[in-house]
Amino acid sequence: MAKRPRDPVQLAKQVFDIATGDAEDTVSESKRNPSKRRAGGLKGGKASAKNLTAEQRRTIAAKAAKARWQK
Repeated sequence: MAKRPRDPVQLAKQVFDIATGDAEDTVSESKRNPSKRRAGGLKGGKASAKNLTAEQRRTIAAKAAKARWQK
């Protein structure tokens, strides 16, 4: 897979060539690996909660509620 140029002028020319049909887009969204995007942030809380005991979850929830009501 070819990378896009880092130079802004070369990148602008490549984008223009792709838009006019003179060049083919070698880096497209469909070729990227979708599992590399935001995977950790979306399942982090659920994975952490699964490993906690009921008492630990209760303590964390009480601390969060106390912090919300102190505002």
